[in-house]
Amino acid sequence: MPGKDRTEKANKAIKKRIAVIDRELCKPKKCQLACVRVCPKNRSGEDCMTFDKAASLLKIDESVCIGCGLCVKKCPYKALTIVNLPQQLDELPVHRFGSNGFALFRLPFPVENEIVGIVGPNGVGKTTALRILSGELKPNLGSDITASNFSDVVKIFRGTEVQAYLEKLETGEVRTAIKPQRVDAIPAAYKGRVAKLLEKTDERNILNELVKEFGLEKVIDSKVSELSGGELQRAAIVACLSKDADMYYLDEPTSFLDVFQRMQIAKLIRKYCTGESGKGKSVMVVDHDLAALDFLADRVHIFYGTPGAYGVVSKPYGVRVGINTFLDGFIREDNVRFREEPINFFVSIAGRTAPSVAENIISFSGIRKKFEKFKLSVDSGSVREKEVLVMLGANALGKTTFARILAGELGADAGNISTEVAISYKPQYIKTDFDGTVRELLASVRKLSDEFKVEIIHPLGIEQLLEKSINDLSGGEFQRVAIASCLARDADLYLLDEPSAFLDVEQRLAAAKLINRLVEVHEKAAIVIDHDLLFLSQVGDRAMHFSGEPAVAGKAEAVTSVKSAFNSFLSDVGVTFRKDPQTGRPRANKIGSRIDREQKEKDNYFYV
Repeated sequence: MPGKDRTEKANKAIKKRIAVIDRELCKPKKCQLACVRVCPKNRSGEDCMTFDKAASLLKIDESVCIGCGLCVKKCPYKALTIVNLPQQLDELPVHRFGSNGFALFRLPFPVENEIVGIVGPNGVGKTTALRILSGELKPNLGSDITASNFSDVVKIFRGTEVQAYLEKLETGEVRTAIKPQRVDAIPAAYKGRVAKLLEKTDERNILNELVKEFGLEKVIDSKVSELSGGELQRAAIVACLSKDADMYYLDEPTSFLDVFQRMQIAKLIRKYCTGESGKGKSVMVVDHDLAALDFLADRVHIFYGTPGAYGVVSKPYGVRVGINTFLDGFIREDNVRFREEPINFFVSIAGRTAPSVAENIISFSGIRKKFEKFKLSVDSGSVREKEVLVMLGANALGKTTFARILAGELGADAGNISTEVAISYKPQYIKTDFDGTVRELLASVRKLSDEFKVEIIHPLGIEQLLEKSINDLSGGEFQRVAIASCLARDADLYLLDEPSAFLDVEQRLAAAKLINRLVEVHEKAAIVIDHDLLFLSQVGDRAMHFSGEPAVAGKAEAVTSVKSAFNSFLSDVGVTFRKDPQTGRPRANKIGSRIDREQKEKDNYFYV
């Protein structure tokens, strides 16, 4: 049985290494198959790398490949990835996207009446795992064809919590609901009004209750295309939770939400899925905001591996231990180190404050802007040379409006901006009409010199994206390209609105380091607007807190220290943060806990 022999041979090989070909990037007709010619196995007469002319596809036989990496270096389009798997990973993948495609090993465990969190970098299979567990994707155990017998998949999880779940999923005893990752794509798929969209999902007869609790009353009659990112996110969560399901899957539910909304939604997810209004149900949440995940989850799984090549799921951990293990980068049970150095937050990456004698890059006073239903007031302030000023506050208080005024996209009704400076602006919602590759887009902004590559492209991990079409980028990839494009321009002030959206933890910290280094070395300044407190605590030197009534009136308070602004903001939210003794990361206290009460009594909402 030659077919069976090939499968067994491939399964043995996959235990050693993964060879992945990015079909979007691979252009065999343009490179004259340089990778095939350089392969030492091919040169010795064996068929390791072959080209199927009929299908116009390059193939790599993993059972023959020795993992030398010469083909990876030779490929001009960065289309190849060859990695050795951890020695302890002696098992079949749960799913693989075809020959020489991404492979996922293991699955996280759903737990009744609990919220299971998933943490890990982009591109290691988190969304794929959700698709399998929700029944959207049928796993194939690494073969080129979908497994015809689902019981074969169940067998590999025999004796684990996931076995019973998969058996129920196969027989239809489990109903699932999923909130997709890219809520910004919803308007393109649905052109109607919010009310009509949500009415279709109201299987639990709790829609009116959810709309009120999630603060959507003012937009319920609006068109979906008119919603902001935060409103789209809340509407998508409401649509998911209003379905009568046993298992709810929420993919990045905190994107576009402010800290208050993130904490509020964490409480509501628990209330309607595992609390009094949802006993017997279960939740699985993927998110990159560690503070929100810490606040929300009961346990966590870590996903690790090589982005775009393979992903492995760890055993479940308690929330604190799991997140700290992820930051440490070492899975003891698998004896695998997936990050060279641990991430800690004992000292901010910025680690400095611009001297008070530093020259002001820009200063402003008495800024006023009034719309039909909203007004903004900003008193005096400035941004100094070698400084990153962060802006924080609830959504709809005017942070983006103020950024657009500074960038010259909006005119102010009153007030003064001291001087005209060159400003490079990355907006909150990034769009482009550019029809070309990442390389072509960045080259249109700045020459792709070695300095540019070392200073910006490499830290943001964009090398692998250079030959990709802008239109084919994921949300996180597009965000990194937008940040690179902003920072590549010759400007005095860099203004970035929500640069952490869709980025994983490591990418957020890499962006923070890059921004800090750029303003320090080139004596520039930056303003960063974001809702990830961990990210802001690392990137900021000083801060502005926006307060007021969302969508009615916003006021920018005086520029102050990051800690002081955080303390003021979190007192509005009613949530306290403490420092984790192992990693130094800010951790949200459980509301009403002893530590929470003690910090509130001392008016110390952000303890660092």
